[in-house]
Amino acid sequence: MDNPRPEKVAVIEEVRGRLEGAAASVVTEYRGLTVAELAQLRRELTAAGGDYKVYKNTLVRLAIAGRTEEGVGDLLSGPTAIAFVRGDVSAVAKALRDFARTNPNLVVKGGVVAGGLLSAAEVERLAALPSRDVLLAQLAATLAAPLRQLAGLVEALPRSLAYGLSALLDQRQTEGGGAEAPAGGGADQAPAE
Repeated sequence: MDNPRPEKVAVIEEVRGRLEGAAASVVTEYRGLTVAELAQLRRELTAAGGDYKVYKNTLVRLAIAGRTEEGVGDLLSGPTAIAFVRGDVSAVAKALRDFARTNPNLVVKGGVVAGGLLSAAEVERLAALPSRDVLLAQLAATLAAPLRQLAGLVEALPRSLAYGLSALLDQRQTEGGGAEAPAGGGADQAPAE
């Protein structure tokens, strides 16, 4: 662009800033969605930790030129909007998938996560992942299981030792108790007169 208008330069800088500040970005086509449906989608994405914005494709292409996101340029055809992810990528992907199930006019085209390009199928696989909190809970449970088992073994060791010593003492008392002579009246003692 030779001598671009300041408004266009501001939009290009905004797109670059949003891409840099986002954990991921998902490109969608919204052809056929009403304004009310777009507003509902924005609310759902905001609740999931995302932001949905419509930009002109040519300005997005200028914003991503020479950057790691440049491959997204192939997805920029037709009425395109970008979902910028601020939080959990799988939560935003789930929100997009769920909205697309009830509104088939929303088409997920692909995206970018950590500089790597994602196809629509890969975004769908992200949506199938459990949430970050669930994954962390599963990791914690996996790490805690061997520790619980170790604690049980460490606790059982002194208890087993105590049971073993108690049984040994009981055995010695029963073995020694039947062979002992009664006190005070042995056969080798002479009767007193």
